[in-house]
Amino acid sequence: MKLFFSIFLTILFSCSLFAQQSIKNGINALVNDPDMKQASFSIAVMDASSGNLLASHDAGRALAPASSMKVITTASALAMLGRDYRFKTELQYDGNIDAEGTLNGNVYIKGFGDPSLGAELPETNKPYGALMMDFVSALRGAGIKKIEGSIVGDGSFFEYATVAPSWQWNDIGNYYGAGPSGLNINANTYYITFQQTPNLGAAPTVKKLTPAIPNMTMVNEVTSAGRGTGDNCYVYGAPYHYTRFLRGTIPIGSGTFEVKGSIPDPPFTAASLLLEELEAQGIKTRKIATTQLERKRAGEPNYSRKTIFTHQSLPLYDILKVTNEESVNLYCEAMLKYLGKKRKGEGTREKGIEAIKEYWKGRGLDTEAFFIEDGSGLSPRNAISSKQFASLLKIIFSDPGIKQDFLTTLPVSGQTGTLERMFRASPAKGRIHAKTGSMRRIRSYTGYVHSKSGKWLAFSVIVNNYNCTSGQARRKLEKFMEALYIY
Repeated sequence: MKLFFSIFLTILFSCSLFAQQSIKNGINALVNDPDMKQASFSIAVMDASSGNLLASHDAGRALAPASSMKVITTASALAMLGRDYRFKTELQYDGNIDAEGTLNGNVYIKGFGDPSLGAELPETNKPYGALMMDFVSALRGAGIKKIEGSIVGDGSFFEYATVAPSWQWNDIGNYYGAGPSGLNINANTYYITFQQTPNLGAAPTVKKLTPAIPNMTMVNEVTSAGRGTGDNCYVYGAPYHYTRFLRGTIPIGSGTFEVKGSIPDPPFTAASLLLEELEAQGIKTRKIATTQLERKRAGEPNYSRKTIFTHQSLPLYDILKVTNEESVNLYCEAMLKYLGKKRKGEGTREKGIEAIKEYWKGRGLDTEAFFIEDGSGLSPRNAISSKQFASLLKIIFSDPGIKQDFLTTLPVSGQTGTLERMFRASPAKGRIHAKTGSMRRIRSYTGYVHSKSGKWLAFSVIVNNYNCTSGQARRKLEKFMEALYIY
């Protein structure tokens, strides 16, 4: 019996060594690939339960992770706020309502950082049009038939600087470069609808913006490329400025084509949308939309306000799931500032970063080389090591309060989110839960693998400055992750 048990342990140990060697072989194949000869790597693979480092390559090297950064922000929000947390937005007014229903005062939409207010995602969210109708109904329910003051968007819950200073100019005018305000609307995104042309090199015309952005000027330099070339149009413009330069190409055709840009001043757009709905539903106004920032600049006094309606967001878990599956930058940036407000008393990027570092350091994570510039990974100055990512994932995996919720927010191989089109014909389909990261010459994957043996692995692989195309790099990293599944 002892001999049998000894043979069994020997076989088990040999199988473990073979599986571990498969991971090391996967790492070697990746780092020795000719297309990676100029690349920098940070790779760490841990047993998610024990934290034992199974294999690594320069795991302590801090590299730009792109959207793998969202792992840190979303896990922090889940841990500090809880899955059922809801953001609020208040409809307020100052002054008084006379006997005829005239409000001698202003109406305010007061934001409290809800990143999903009036947005298309999650799919069960209330869109901005329906939200404005709710606001109008609340005003009518308060007996208001006419408004003598202004409609004010109040985003003062956060700092007024919306984008991180290290974000790139070619990003911030586009939808994925939208920064958070204390009052966000429609993910701070608008659609530019082009009328396509059938002629190569010809200029398509801009038909409309949805939602309409008052005062916006479009300088259209877009030309038409071949059919099927997709969206290669970029929007250039700064926050709080209303001139946008459109450059690049869209495909030829006979229909319309949509491109998304970032709203210059979300509180002003929210106030303008409410003003439009009020007029449409017969509540007369002075047709003045403004913001709390503009009122502050003009030296307007702060009057006492009454809240007549409170909108509640969907539960935080629903927002986090969309954030990680669809890689929504704005949602992470808003959550970063929200954590700063809640934990440090200031809704700023800097205080949010402080709050996150302090929280995870308190739970045993090494944050010495935690170089965080934003919450989404859009800044090329972010730098995190794969060992830090894997260690964070181990802490999460050991916490029954957030483990399952966090795991299910991540894209799943061959099934959901940014991993949906990967691993479809692989035995690893459905077994990898990971956040993807992609920027020019940057690829990363950070998450968990439920291996063939039933073990859960926590892993992070970050590659900067490869020589091949982004698609080729993705396929090479897909093979590496398949090697993790074999463990």
